[in-house]
Amino acid sequence: MRLFAFDFQGPAHLSAGLWRHENDQGARYKDVRYWTEYARLVEQGRFDGVFFADNAGYHDVYEGSAAGALADGAQIPANDPALVVSAMAAATDHLGFGLTASTSYEHPYALARKFSTLDHLTDGRVGWNLVTSYAGSAARNLGNGRLTPHDERYDMAAEHLEVCYKLWEGSWEDGAVVRDTDRCVHVDPERVHDIDHRGTYFTVPGFALCEPSPQRTPVIFQAGGSSKGRALAAAHAEGVFVNALSKPALKRQVDVLRGLAAASGRDPRDLRVLQMLNVVCAPTDEQAHAKYDAYRKLVSYSGAMARYSGWTGLDMSRFDPDVPLRHVTTAAGQTMVDLFSKMDPDKEWTPRDIAEFLGIGGTGPTIVGSPRTVAAELIGWFEEGDIDGFNLAHAVKYQDIADFIELVVPELQRRGAMWTEYEGTTLREKLYGPGAVRLRADHPGHRYAHRAAAGTAH
Repeated sequence: MRLFAFDFQGPAHLSAGLWRHENDQGARYKDVRYWTEYARLVEQGRFDGVFFADNAGYHDVYEGSAAGALADGAQIPANDPALVVSAMAAATDHLGFGLTASTSYEHPYALARKFSTLDHLTDGRVGWNLVTSYAGSAARNLGNGRLTPHDERYDMAAEHLEVCYKLWEGSWEDGAVVRDTDRCVHVDPERVHDIDHRGTYFTVPGFALCEPSPQRTPVIFQAGGSSKGRALAAAHAEGVFVNALSKPALKRQVDVLRGLAAASGRDPRDLRVLQMLNVVCAPTDEQAHAKYDAYRKLVSYSGAMARYSGWTGLDMSRFDPDVPLRHVTTAAGQTMVDLFSKMDPDKEWTPRDIAEFLGIGGTGPTIVGSPRTVAAELIGWFEEGDIDGFNLAHAVKYQDIADFIELVVPELQRRGAMWTEYEGTTLREKLYGPGAVRLRADHPGHRYAHRAAAGTAH
């Protein structure tokens, strides 16, 4: 199974109030030495990579302001994760890095340069998690003040990808950098080509600023849950992050994704599907549950609601914390009821119940137990859900991942569910095996590699 440590360049990520735990190291997020130490830890645990979430905006829906998010450090403050990856890569040899970047607020020409640079500096260990950004605060601060409609954001994302593929795959030929000292030619101008892109959202006539990196195109990740998001993921993503609350629900999601991939002309088994979840582990089941109970006592209601209000766009302060949401008659409220009722149809979910659930690890399920219990559960999700691995969140920053590596990883390795040594060098090789450095032949980005010969040379 593939494993990514799910993290955030700030003091707190998905868990609400847990930054107060005595072992939480979130306060060190500004220290590059913290991140290099963390990278070495995760590589020691044979994780495929660290996956950094990011948000172009901040949560300001709860009670009509960002106060609740600020008070709990709910994904704010937030540093730029791209700027620490080079240091983390220099401290490791194999660990991959997934970085979130928005197609709504980053121009494809600049984004392509950033990821090519990182792919060079990490020896091909970088992936891009493509998001379209949902926050109104991002639209106000980075856009034109208006959030682009949902479906149009995905249309823009598709064209954004097209521009990036042209730059990464078709702009520079292999062998363009010749370093011919006798002729005083560093780059052969005949092997560098304008992409001449003129589309609905972007006009990019020229050629890429960077020479081809080890992977050329970084590994593409996507996590869209809407029909548009799933279609984009099935067509373009190599890694797909999903968030199901039960194994049957996970299997249904995976079947849909693989079916859409096949319909778009791709091998459905090429999708590497990763389920988000959280693990609270200890040497025994009893100790793990005691640890989990201690975590629950630290959960911040307002912090959880600040996050959830931001994710849903509905101000949860308008609802009584202890009144079941089935009494809510708004369309948005019904959507939330449906989300949780699918997990437990017999339970009447209140906002307080939702906060308690979200407070540890966000919207993903939490597995609590000893190494044997956790390993068995992970293997169950892995096999029954027909997935390829997990995006592992945390309650207590650093400590939970360290505990997982110390306790659960050896048990997974003993059962043959995790490798003991890395295979391949690049991030794409971590997903597909040694030698799989470039995009696969049936990936839509691959077709742009053949346009170089027909392009305009310089």
